[in-house]
Amino acid sequence: MDLGVIGNCAVSALVNRQGAINWFCLPRFDGDPVFHSLMGHGAGEEGDGEFAVDLEDVTATEQHYLPNTAILRTVLRSPKGAVEIVDFCPRFTAYGRSFRPQMLVRQVRRLEGSPRVRIRLRPRFDYGEAAPTLTRGSNHVRFIGPEQRMRLTTDAPIDHILDARLMNLEGEMTFILGPDETLSDSPEQIGTAFRTKTLRYWQRWTQRLAIPFEWQEAVIRAAITLKLCSYEPTGGVIAAITTSLPEAPDSGRNWDYRYCWVRDAFFTVRALNSLAATRTLEHYFQWLMNAVADAEGGHIQPVLGLGLETQLTERISPSLQGYRGMGPVRIGNQAHEHFQHDTYGNIILGAAPAFFDHRLPLNTGRTAFERLEPLGEQSWELHDQPDAGIWELRSRARIHTSSSLMCWAACDRLAKIAKHLGLAERATHWAERAEVIRNKILDNAWSEERGAFVESFGGKTLDASVLLMGEVGFLPPNDPRFIATVERLSEVLGRGPFMLRYEEADDFGVPEVGFNVCAFWRIDALARIGREEEARKLFEELLEARNHLGLMSEDTAFATGEGWGNFPQTYSMVGIINGAMRLSRRWEAEL
Repeated sequence: MDLGVIGNCAVSALVNRQGAINWFCLPRFDGDPVFHSLMGHGAGEEGDGEFAVDLEDVTATEQHYLPNTAILRTVLRSPKGAVEIVDFCPRFTAYGRSFRPQMLVRQVRRLEGSPRVRIRLRPRFDYGEAAPTLTRGSNHVRFIGPEQRMRLTTDAPIDHILDARLMNLEGEMTFILGPDETLSDSPEQIGTAFRTKTLRYWQRWTQRLAIPFEWQEAVIRAAITLKLCSYEPTGGVIAAITTSLPEAPDSGRNWDYRYCWVRDAFFTVRALNSLAATRTLEHYFQWLMNAVADAEGGHIQPVLGLGLETQLTERISPSLQGYRGMGPVRIGNQAHEHFQHDTYGNIILGAAPAFFDHRLPLNTGRTAFERLEPLGEQSWELHDQPDAGIWELRSRARIHTSSSLMCWAACDRLAKIAKHLGLAERATHWAERAEVIRNKILDNAWSEERGAFVESFGGKTLDASVLLMGEVGFLPPNDPRFIATVERLSEVLGRGPFMLRYEEADDFGVPEVGFNVCAFWRIDALARIGREEEARKLFEELLEARNHLGLMSEDTAFATGEGWGNFPQTYSMVGIINGAMRLSRRWEAEL
């Protein structure tokens, strides 16, 4: 995916290599995509759902982030001249609190020559169904939709913008697109001030990261991207910024990932915490504990809305054509109806660091522990019961090994938390339950025929998710069964540096592309069992699958290296951080 992401932990947008903003949802990540040309023009015309800066006779483009920031710079070149576009969402501290408005800022500047540009600003509402009503002033345009409105304030000629007319670019133009509010100063002054403050915010944030010696740029970009996928007002963390980018061409595997899966979010906050970016964990812990309180000891959905919404009813957009015409475009996700028994373990794994990390100003005493214990009870009751599993299969249920593994992790971590809090009786209680689950997994998930742990109790097919046994500490790395599983999975599911999720056909057939996080799980497992050189080689090859800005989607095509699936995928960016942290040479050994 040749896209860059900008954002401020409240809203986000995607920008293509030509400098067009083709995805931007309001009022938050899971809202209406007022710019949606990534998924088609909707009920309108070609070019609708886009905010573009077209350079006449463009011949070349360049794109990069300003170092250690979420500010994106695009350069367009033509025989007549060159243009620079700087895009960002304002993010800084003001009046003692975070300032992260629902706003885009674009600065367009002549670099050389006599360039001519056309500004195409064509938002639509209701997933491409509704054209906006326009009103205008001397320096602004209001776009009014059925349920929300936006205002563009600019020092560029309003007439030329509305007519999408070519115009000479002599100096600089500033575009501030956001709430329907009057600005307190000129667009140029506000845009420059916001850019300076946003630049300083991101550079200071990255300065505090505890990065590895090697692959620093990859890790910093991954960390910034993960932070951009966190919704700070509530603490939720989305799986990706997009919906319905297909996992493979014309596969129908088009899902809406703009929600908070507790599974994905656990891996995200853990990766950021490993870099000493603790604030996301603080916010997510609060989101988690609200979810736990809402459940009152009962069922917890594997996926929830950013505001802890439980109804994420899946439907199909009637207008959006889909990425490259490959619909459907889904809104909502049926997974909210699923029973995925790893959910409880992932919640406890996500919450557990807060009990041990003295840097975090959180209320994590006995009361918080007692709120988590009902989740342990759920894990105990469900550890050997069929579910939809980690891959959210829609047409069958089994006793999935990865689900039972996370039920074990729930009990194991509760035992550790109880011991840390000095609750000896509860520590023993949960440790005994963890041991029972552990023995069931060892007895029922190991296949002598395959010489590996398999995807379900009594099953025969291989699944990359069992590699998480090493990551959650279920087996020591030198256990012969774990070593054999890593080797067998590499042989069967590996495709060069890439990795299939599983070998068995699912609701849509046999998977066609590599699921990036599985490849990173393999790298982690190889390093754990002592095959670090092989792991380093695969890691370097996987980094080549990132796009020109260092971002990764969910899947990669084996033959072409093309990215597929929702973007940017938090799972994939987590893999970059985890791989670098595990494999990097140490600072003290090098300096």
